[in-house]
Amino acid sequence: MNAPLPLPIPPTDDARALEALRLLAARPELSQRELSRALGISLGKTHYVLHALLDKGLVKARNFKRSDNKMAYAYVLTPAGLRQKLHMTRAFLSRKEAEFEALQRTIIMLRNELDAPRG
Repeated sequence: MNAPLPLPIPPTDDARALEALRLLAARPELSQRELSRALGISLGKTHYVLHALLDKGLVKARNFKRSDNKMAYAYVLTPAGLRQKLHMTRAFLSRKEAEFEALQRTIIMLRNELDAPRG
């Protein structure tokens, strides 16, 4: 009997932090609510991820006025944030490539099992 197939890995805090950095680099004016929707996570979890980035000095919050005359924040990546985003992107890509290669091997193994003569 073959080993069970691995379950999909849920998004980690690192993956969420990377995606938050990517989104904020492209759109620093995103509100926490908009960022929450874009990340597909709760507003509370978004607040946690965003404040972790702020606490680490990877993102800075700056005040600006929105068109509806309300004060809001722009979340700007710091130089350390830009370096961390690059580092995290490389690590994420490396993990995903390894997962992809493992998945390809599993697919080949399963195809071979299906093609094997039944006895």
